Amino acid sequence: MDRVALISDVHGNLTALEAVLGDIAARGIERIFNLGDYVGKGPRGRAVVDKCREVCEVNLLGNWDDSLPDPNRTDDREALRWWKNELREEQWTWLRGLPFSYDFLISGRQVRLFHASSTDVHRRILYDHDEAEFLSFFENTPATGDGPVPTVVGYADTHDPFYESDRGRTLFNTGSVGNSLGDPTPVYVILEGILDSPAPAPFSIQFVRVPYDAYAELAVARELGMPECDGYESELIHGLYRTNLYNSIPRAYHGRRTPTAPS
Repeated sequence: MDRVALISDVHGNLTALEAVLGDIAARGIERIFNLGDYVGKGPRGRAVVDKCREVCEVNLLGNWDDSLPDPNRTDDREALRWWKNELREEQWTWLRGLPFSYDFLISGRQVRLFHASSTDVHRRILYDHDEAEFLSFFENTPATGDGPVPTVVGYADTHDPFYESDRGRTLFNTGSVGNSLGDPTPVYVILEGILDSPAPAPFSIQFVRVPYDAYAELAVARELGMPECDGYESELIHGLYRTNLYNSIPRAYHGRRTPTAPS
């Protein structure tokens, strides 16, 4: 049986990424696919991009990766300028040039991965979706191309891990490594099966949560002078979304089920 680790939404949180990569290595998993959002929200986007370029076999485009380093965009918010300028310019180019989706076979199942939806990295579909939204994940679009229609789709974006199966279709969300909300413990997914095999075979989807030192990452953010550290603390320590601080971000994360008290 082959195993692939799926990670996403690291958001500049190098401490969380290293903890998750350590767990992946301890399990003997060598193939890592990343569903996007390397940067923003946390203090070390540059280091996260470098690490993911080194260890991830597949790297996909996220909404922050598309919009934050846009050289034609003028940001009047200090935090957005800080996160953008923390990156090297060649990283801006790399991020914005990442592929939209990735398709592969495992145990007779056609799998497709992308960041947010089948049409656009900025189109958000929440956990509480209707049937039409569910079915839209399994459609070919100009963004995904005209490959075989998937029966299994994995996405990220909402920082909200879940699994759903209906009439031979399976949809799951990987959750977030670096900015997990509700439960702030980083989470990633392991797919297990026989890669590249068109024949039916055992297949599983496993969610893994990995504890890490969130206070250490918060200390790095404060030491580096990252803006909006109070909002970052709310998310990292308590899993509470910094809604009031993000009203000015165009097309950025506004997730569902925002807790009203620390979990």
